[in-house]
Amino acid sequence: MRAFASDNYAGAHPEVLAAIAEANADHAVSYGADPWTARATELIRAHFGEHAQPWLVFNGTAANVLSLGALTRSWECVVTPETSHLHVDEAAAPERMAGVKLLTLPTPDGKLSPAQIEPLLARQGDEHAPQVRVISVANTTELGTVYAVDELRALADVAHANGLLLHIDGSRLANAAVALGSSLGDITTAIGADAVSFGLTKNGALGVEATIFLRDPAPEGFAWMRKQHAQLSSKMRFLSAQVVAMLEGDLWSRSASHANTMALLLAQRVAGIPGIRVTRPPQANALFATLPRELADAVRPDFPFYTWNEATSEVRWMCSWDTTEDDVHQFAAALERAAIAVPGAA
Repeated sequence: MRAFASDNYAGAHPEVLAAIAEANADHAVSYGADPWTARATELIRAHFGEHAQPWLVFNGTAANVLSLGALTRSWECVVTPETSHLHVDEAAAPERMAGVKLLTLPTPDGKLSPAQIEPLLARQGDEHAPQVRVISVANTTELGTVYAVDELRALADVAHANGLLLHIDGSRLANAAVALGSSLGDITTAIGADAVSFGLTKNGALGVEATIFLRDPAPEGFAWMRKQHAQLSSKMRFLSAQVVAMLEGDLWSRSASHANTMALLLAQRVAGIPGIRVTRPPQANALFATLPRELADAVRPDFPFYTWNEATSEVRWMCSWDTTEDDVHQFAAALERAAIAVPGAA
């Protein structure tokens, strides 16, 4: 199966698997007191700054929930776009596990602006109102858009000017960085973010994410929070080996760059196919388009993908580190054939 449904469909990169196999030799101290975890910490600090405090977890939901739980108290809340993964696709985990209220705002392009934050601050200090504490944005967003460096810095500035914190959901942070021609630190630490959920799984890892606190002092007691949320791996070396494989060289950027390039190629290939209209030109590794439902259903069995908006028949096509040019051409060819064969598709 070759899918355009999600970059989670892709397997693990061979270099990551080789690193895990290498870490499998002999015994190693458990729970992170091993050479691989020490090296992973060094590499994360090399990319995100010397004050970065990383904590490895199994998945992105944990990275987000633990970040926000550590940054907020029970009467505080998090501002996030109404389309954010945090709000739409975490099964209410922030509310259930972190006990934090989400305030969602409409964003046609998936990106918050400072002007949207300021009106929410009118009741800061009012004991009857939940207190805004964190702004949480994803880069890239769920709509495939990328925050520019200046946009991120503006959000950090309005946050810090009002005693708030900025959290970045970076499940596709690598894709955003290569799209901007920036380093990982340029779009997190350097712009003033306080915490980032750094994703590696979608970019070729087998299964590891990192909660990274970027500024001193970091929240207290996070080691116990991670343990209480069942995210402390006893055989941490296998999570850390993946981080080392991704960050020690340029695998993180190679994988993300390739995925972004394939999304651009896909946009070029589907342009002009009758019935298909690209609605959101690719900024990273996602492409959004509308097409007749009959056309989508005709090709979906061979090339799975999701319908993003049932009302408008908008779909999302995701490219991965392992998407090939041949995959793109075959998918586009299938769409072309279906556009001719399906009555009314053209």
